[in-house]
Amino acid sequence: MYKYNFSYLLIISILLLYSVQTEAATGDKPNVILIQASDFGKGLISAYGQKHFSTPNIDFLINNGVSFSNACGGAQTAPSRASLLTGYSSVTKGRWRISTGGVYIKEDSSYIHQNEDFINGNDILLPDNDPYLPEIFRKAGYVTGQIGVLGIGNTATRRQMDRFGWDYYYGYMDNVRAEGYYPPFLFESGQIVMIEGNTHLDAGRNFEPENEMTFKARRDMEGKKVYSPDLMMEKTLEFIRFFKDRPFFLVFSTELPHGPVSIPEIDPEIAQNSNLSEVEKEYASMVKLLDNQVGTILSEIGTLGLEENTVIVFTSDCGHGIYYNRENQFDRPYKNKRTGDLFDGSYYKYYSDLAGDVFNGNMGLAGLKRSNLDGGIRVPLVFYRKGTFEKRVTDQIVGNYDFLPTMADWLNVDLKTEKSGSSYLPVLLKNRKLPKSRHFITASDEGPALITNEGWKLRYFKPRGKFELYDLRKDPQEKYDVILRFPEKAKELETILLKDCDNKIENGIYF
Repeated sequence: MYKYNFSYLLIISILLLYSVQTEAATGDKPNVILIQASDFGKGLISAYGQKHFSTPNIDFLINNGVSFSNACGGAQTAPSRASLLTGYSSVTKGRWRISTGGVYIKEDSSYIHQNEDFINGNDILLPDNDPYLPEIFRKAGYVTGQIGVLGIGNTATRRQMDRFGWDYYYGYMDNVRAEGYYPPFLFESGQIVMIEGNTHLDAGRNFEPENEMTFKARRDMEGKKVYSPDLMMEKTLEFIRFFKDRPFFLVFSTELPHGPVSIPEIDPEIAQNSNLSEVEKEYASMVKLLDNQVGTILSEIGTLGLEENTVIVFTSDCGHGIYYNRENQFDRPYKNKRTGDLFDGSYYKYYSDLAGDVFNGNMGLAGLKRSNLDGGIRVPLVFYRKGTFEKRVTDQIVGNYDFLPTMADWLNVDLKTEKSGSSYLPVLLKNRKLPKSRHFITASDEGPALITNEGWKLRYFKPRGKFELYDLRKDPQEKYDVILRFPEKAKELETILLKDCDNKIENGIYF
């Protein structure tokens, strides 16, 4: 198994000690570890009601930190991660380009430079005075690292990773390729690292739905020697240990529990659960592994004496995605199991109980990943730091693109450009309320949507060319469109939405 080139990292460390220009020389500068799961709905957490398995380590963060009940990610992985990295909403035009995924699974590694040149030649990068998330931390004197699913679009390049401000990175630079858990090569700080024993160009990517053929394919371990989440955890721990004596910012952007389902063995807690099918047990074991890795990180910072000086943030890129489909039972396109009708996203919305989702991953909300219904965009978000945050739940609306300005606020780094997001530091540190007019906007396959801190939601549903209005305070499941009852409120929110979408509704659907 490949190990760090410690001499390479030592050079980086020494150079950083003498070359980083620090804007924030004083103030609180804790380490920050952002754990970003993939397609991870809140309903998968036992603290939020999951009954088929437990997530004790994520529960620990929730039970001992500041958790947000109204946190929003994106409707899909690539634009959501781009929003986090840039501080711009996914309806903002011209801040990034969502490249085609799967580039690095079509050919062997000898073609990587050619593919990177093509992506770089069509790229959109922020101006030098408009910082990416890791640049905020660099300006405050931090070393920065990302491990897991790298980049900003569906396929990234090493030039992009350097421009974003990462001092160290390790992992996939292709979201589609990251759906396979046995990669023959990964990227490490500009180097292509071969993984001995993994021989599938597509990283051993599996198929859906669950049937005899796909079951056998998952069990065939030829050319699948090294499981990528194990590699990511190893690199994460080595990064923390190596930089334990100076401030660091680390994004652990795991592919777990994104499917197709793939895991070497079923977790012992789940193995005897007769209520789950085989593929459901495997998927649940992926969630359990994610929770175990959260526990491993917690244990490591405790062992190193960093617990009081480290903020751990747990979240997801987007809402719940389903990868445990069973042929003729729970297969795409999803149907109402009682009536046999297809869910259409508007008049007939997806709900877990109607579809037969045993895990209720979207926690009873309407919709899934790719939808602008709340089940597609609501994510867990919790901040934990021993001795700093008292356990509490806040209902203030915050979004993924608010994280960058919040960190800049905390570290006293001046943002010289106006981002889509705004700081929610007063909520974190002083439990204050944010303005009722504050809002979150996201794009989706169905169109854009806007949610206000007051509880109103306006969504555009492109397939029918119509707006819908919901009062989430009374109707969190978005069952009752009240646009005819509150036309003035709908018009007010439509004006805001269209302004942020550059006055063209099509600009809310870039991908």
